Amino acid sequence: MPAVSPIEFPPPFDSAEVIGPPTDPVDDRIEVGIAIVGGGPAGLACANKLMQLLEDEPELTEKLGEVPVAVIEKGKVAGAHLLSGANVDPSALTRLFPDLDPADWPSVYQEVTKDATYFLTSKKAFPLKPPPPNFRKEGTYTMSVSKMGRFLAEKAEEAGVYILAETAATKLLVEDRIVRGVRSGDRGRGKDGEELGNFEPGSDVVAKATVLAEGTIGHLTYAAYDYFGMREGSDPQAWELGVKEIWEVPKPLDRVIHTLGWPLRWGGKYKEAGGSFIYPMGEDKVCFGLVVGLDTTDATFSVHDELQRFKQHPFIAKIIEGGKRVGWGAKTIPSGGYWALPKRFSVPGLLVAGDAAGMVNIAELAGVHYAMHAGMFAAEAIVESLKKDIDSVNFESYDGMIRNSEIEKDLYKSRNMKQPLTKGLIKGGIIANALVATKGNFPPGHMKVENNAEPAVFIGNAAERYPKPDNEITFNKLDSVFLSGNATRDDAPNHVRIQTKVPREIAQTWVSMCPAQVYEIPDEQLENGATEVDVHVTASNCVQCGAITAKGGRLTLPEGGDGPLYQET
Repeated sequence: MPAVSPIEFPPPFDSAEVIGPPTDPVDDRIEVGIAIVGGGPAGLACANKLMQLLEDEPELTEKLGEVPVAVIEKGKVAGAHLLSGANVDPSALTRLFPDLDPADWPSVYQEVTKDATYFLTSKKAFPLKPPPPNFRKEGTYTMSVSKMGRFLAEKAEEAGVYILAETAATKLLVEDRIVRGVRSGDRGRGKDGEELGNFEPGSDVVAKATVLAEGTIGHLTYAAYDYFGMREGSDPQAWELGVKEIWEVPKPLDRVIHTLGWPLRWGGKYKEAGGSFIYPMGEDKVCFGLVVGLDTTDATFSVHDELQRFKQHPFIAKIIEGGKRVGWGAKTIPSGGYWALPKRFSVPGLLVAGDAAGMVNIAELAGVHYAMHAGMFAAEAIVESLKKDIDSVNFESYDGMIRNSEIEKDLYKSRNMKQPLTKGLIKGGIIANALVATKGNFPPGHMKVENNAEPAVFIGNAAERYPKPDNEITFNKLDSVFLSGNATRDDAPNHVRIQTKVPREIAQTWVSMCPAQVYEIPDEQLENGATEVDVHVTASNCVQCGAITAKGGRLTLPEGGDGPLYQET
């Protein structure tokens, strides 16, 4: 059977579908000064910084109207959809709130004073001494990013920001190639799009400036990239998928741990490049996760199930011994790095910040502080421009701020770090170590980033090694989705765009990859060995991790408020 690639089966989606002019009568539009899409670190840092700057600009504040700053957040509350490691560099926190000690933030568990990196075989854990420099985390803070989102939202509301939670921004409002705001999604539609008894139409939210801080694989961001050609000349973005669990444990963990090696097959045939993180969360909890690139080729490979297997390793089993799983989540992480950054971060009326722009240093698993710095730069650029001319749509100074900041400088140093790892752990590790030692200068040149959907996929044997869930240490996908707090109604419209009749290899890739059991091949087609199969979609299971967009489909937005309700991730 000829090899097939997910990129050969593009989703039935056109970016032009979600871009257009305002349609509400002028009197019915919601007018705000500055609209921020996304209540994560980038969006909320932007909102807080805007209010700090506007304190000294009463004339501009008055011109921005009754609602000078609004944050549009699709989750039930700010933080509901946030998931990360997370060891956070405190530089952005101290810049935003210089009078607050990071240790006093409600989202902080502890400062990192010890770390370690291990190479795993199937039974042993060998410490790497000294640890690779990119995994050294002393001086960072172990945090809950979902709690950080709630805290930043509280600070923003105290300052006067209007937060529209449970609101999906489903359309980018553009007139004469100038962004004028966003349209919120309809609420109360049935599975086939019909209006239910509680139907509420969306509204045009018009603004002087719009900031897209949607996080990884942003719905409107990627439509804007296509429409405005913001990525012309960039490598394709790439992603990794992280699946994470939180455990209550009887014995505290005293250090941050990263692992390489087992359980992944690092050879070029499988492209299973990644590793794990294990972080303490105070005295009684640990979080750990497995992060793997989404260019894997075995259609039966599953990050969620590899994580279940990972917990059976003696080294990991000892850490969680006597414990109880209390949290689970999954999310993509932009990993294309420097070469995959957009060529422009702003266009007339619009600025893009954070993970949506690929501002992640995958070599160090770091992105939260970059997102916050970018949000603050966006605030500064907006105020600077609107102060000169309230009708200005030129925010190009933001691009200069990003280009001259630690965001671009750090990503440039690790510009070729990810690409060698698909060549295997030994060869790729040697190249990666040389890059770290020379701050990216050796080997020289531009190693191209490959689209995750390009590698051909095949039916392999990864699934044969996955443990059967015992509901004590190992768990299935549906029970994990329940633990995420997901409460999407079963009769909601399908927000996942894929071709539903595809080669079995493609369908199996989606089934295995998805950590939330959204995709399914009918049993009779599995049993009769059909080479082309149907793909059934249970969209209500989706935790909006975004992996399908990386691997040949397109995740659009469900109704506002749907999806996970993360508490400590």
